[in-house]
Amino acid sequence: MEFTRDSIKLDCEKETERLVSFMRQQVRAFRRGGAVVGISGGIDSSVVLALAVRAFGPGKVIGVSMPEKESSSESSPLAADLAAKFGATYLVEDITAMLEGAGTYRRRDEAISDLIPEYTEGWKCKIVLPQDLVEKGGLNVFSVVVDSPDGKSISKRLPLKNYLQIVASSNFKQRSRMMTLYYLAEKHNYVVMGTGNKNEHDMGFFVKYGDGGADIKPIAHLFKTQVFQLGAHLGVSEEILTRTPTTDTYSSEVSQEEFYYRVDFETLDLIWYALEHEVPMEKVCEVMDLSPEQVEHVQKDILQKKRATEYLRANPVEL
Repeated sequence: MEFTRDSIKLDCEKETERLVSFMRQQVRAFRRGGAVVGISGGIDSSVVLALAVRAFGPGKVIGVSMPEKESSSESSPLAADLAAKFGATYLVEDITAMLEGAGTYRRRDEAISDLIPEYTEGWKCKIVLPQDLVEKGGLNVFSVVVDSPDGKSISKRLPLKNYLQIVASSNFKQRSRMMTLYYLAEKHNYVVMGTGNKNEHDMGFFVKYGDGGADIKPIAHLFKTQVFQLGAHLGVSEEILTRTPTTDTYSSEVSQEEFYYRVDFETLDLIWYALEHEVPMEKVCEVMDLSPEQVEHVQKDILQKKRATEYLRANPVEL
C-alpha cells in the first residue's frame, strides 16, 4: 500500500456526516432525547460537542464544565466560549467539595509526602514518564515531580505502592465527573457522550468508570491528529486547536505526552497507522526519517500499553 505522511488525513466532511448519522441512530435506539458532553476546553470534548450539536441541534445538547481547585484556569473559560459558539446549553459543576469529601487530595498527598517529606501545603505535583521513547525505548516507570512555592523542584522515581495510591486517589476526579454527567443525563433523559479518542481508548489512557464510562463513544476510532483535523473542519476555535493537550489532573500542569505517551502525536499516530496496516519497516523509516530501532521503540510501547490495559476495556465478567 502507499504510505505517506498524509495517510491518516481524513475526508472530514464525509467523516462528519458518518458520525452525525451514527450518533442520531444510537440516541434513537436508546430512546433518549439529546446529549450531555463534559467539556474541558480540550480538542476531544470540543469536537464531540460540535458533532452533537450537528446531530441533535443546540437545544438538545448540554456542555458541562466540571472544574476543581487544581484545574487549569483556562479550562472553564474555553469551555464557556465553546458552548456559546455552538449554541449548546452551558453548565458549570464545581466538583472540589465532592473530591475533598472523598479524601482525594489527602490520600494523594500522603503517598507523595511519604516519598518526599518536604512536600507540604502550597507545593504542586505531577507524575511523568521518561521522555526519550524514540531514542531509548525502555520501561514505563513513573516519577513524581513536586514544586515548592519558591521554585524548588524535586523529582523521585515512584515505588509501586506510592504510584498506585497516587493514581487511585487521582482517579476520583474522573469518576466524580462521570457521576455528575450521568446525573444530568438522567435528569434530562439524555445520553452521555464519551470524548475519548483512539490513542486514549486503545492505549488505556482513561479511568475505568470515569472518563471511560459513556453511552456512546463517537471518536474512539480516531487518532488524536485526526481529531484535530475534524476540529478544524467543524470550526473549533484556534485557541483550542493550538492548545497543548494536558491531563488537567495534577496541580502542576502536565502534557499528555509528558504524562503517558512519551512521544508527539504526529509521530505516534503515523507509526501506529503503519503498524496496523503492515507497512514495511523500510517504508516507514523512509517516510518518518527514523531508524528501524527508533520505529520499533514506538511500536513496542504501543503494543505493551495495549496489552497492559486490556482489563480497562473489558466488560464485567459473568459466569
